[in-house]
Amino acid sequence: MSGPHSGTVNVVGLGYVGCVSVACLAQAGHRVIGVDVDASKVALIQSGIPTIVEPSLDELMMEAHSRGTLSATSDLEWAVTQSDVSVVTVGTPSRLNGDLDLTHIYSVAEKIGHGLQKSQRYHAIAIRSTIKPGTCATVIEIVERSSGKRHGSDFSVVANPEFLREGSAINDYLNPPYVLLGADDARGAEAVASIYAGVNAKTMCVGITTAEIIKYVNNSWHALKVTFANEVGSICKALSIDSQEVMDIFVRDQVLNISPNYLRPGFAFGGSCLPKDLAALAALARSTGTDAPILQSIAVSNDYHIQRAIDLIKKQSQKRVGFLGLSFKAGTDDVRNSPALKIAAALLRDGYDIRIFDEAVHFSLSSGRSTASLRASLGHVAELLVATPEELLAHAEFVVVAKKDQSFEQILLGLNGRPLIDLVCMANMVRSQDSYVGLAW
Repeated sequence: MSGPHSGTVNVVGLGYVGCVSVACLAQAGHRVIGVDVDASKVALIQSGIPTIVEPSLDELMMEAHSRGTLSATSDLEWAVTQSDVSVVTVGTPSRLNGDLDLTHIYSVAEKIGHGLQKSQRYHAIAIRSTIKPGTCATVIEIVERSSGKRHGSDFSVVANPEFLREGSAINDYLNPPYVLLGADDARGAEAVASIYAGVNAKTMCVGITTAEIIKYVNNSWHALKVTFANEVGSICKALSIDSQEVMDIFVRDQVLNISPNYLRPGFAFGGSCLPKDLAALAALARSTGTDAPILQSIAVSNDYHIQRAIDLIKKQSQKRVGFLGLSFKAGTDDVRNSPALKIAAALLRDGYDIRIFDEAVHFSLSSGRSTASLRASLGHVAELLVATPEELLAHAEFVVVAKKDQSFEQILLGLNGRPLIDLVCMANMVRSQDSYVGLAW
């Protein structure tokens, strides 16, 4: 299942997963067609420019552009006729009840079916988007109806979840925990497996519904680990116990406690994946009549942790505050569900005078990448961004570190005794200062 793929791959949706996918597939030697309804994203890819900010992505995109192996279009039906595999990475946002909005998935399925009407060759469809169990079955029905062709003989649908973390997505793509394929026919699994021939991971073939649910299970567990560590940290702080030492001991048990990832007291979780997938798994439990009190309480605990941060900041008598970090994690400009953004907005409502330094967010706004969506998420907070750390420090009476970015360490050395509130547990070099206050340590 790991032979070379000699055909062309189209990637539908040029957001985070899609942009990383087209770059990595092109680097691996595939001819790739990026597809998106957003003409501005298509134009960026056509010019060899990523639609997002991600370490090493600019270089990969420019290399692919110079080799002529990467192109982009808004015409999905045409892209299907030119390719052997469609990789679907369109968004599956949350509805108000926590369930998924699969409108984009089903719209893409219908267009792929129309494209297959014009093609005589077998086609594999890999659903890379995060979907709930049963989605692929509906996709199969839609494609069969819109194409007049049969699943398993003319085309195959394979659930192929991604395991990318923003800020390390290139490395995660090339070195995932495994390549997971949910398929009910060997031909479809073989076709999708072939595009990952150069990936450093074992390929696992499972049933479709198993592959559809695994991302929710993974991300809900990750969210639980973050929340658990933060609750432990907060309890330890109240008892004057070193929570970092406690968790250092806790994670040494790699037999029962699994791994140290996420299991450090720190900031609240955010981003597009953990909150959305946690809500979706809880909604799935409700739909089956299954009680899931732990899943339902994770987001509540995460909100409590954000409120603890707000309360800690409000203990300062000064009102001029400088925020280091706005996106939800280092190496990305993504502010979706960012705890830092929620805190900044809350402080603004209470009359605080805020300036924010976040190099990735500032770069995205100034370079025109995802500007519309970024500004929509930021609102009035966008006006508080400064271009340099010097501007931030010239304004701030005290500083809040809201993102664990190692580049901030040098900035923190220039505080000159100003209070520092650390929401992410930066390096020990700043924890020894008298004016230092940690969130849960």
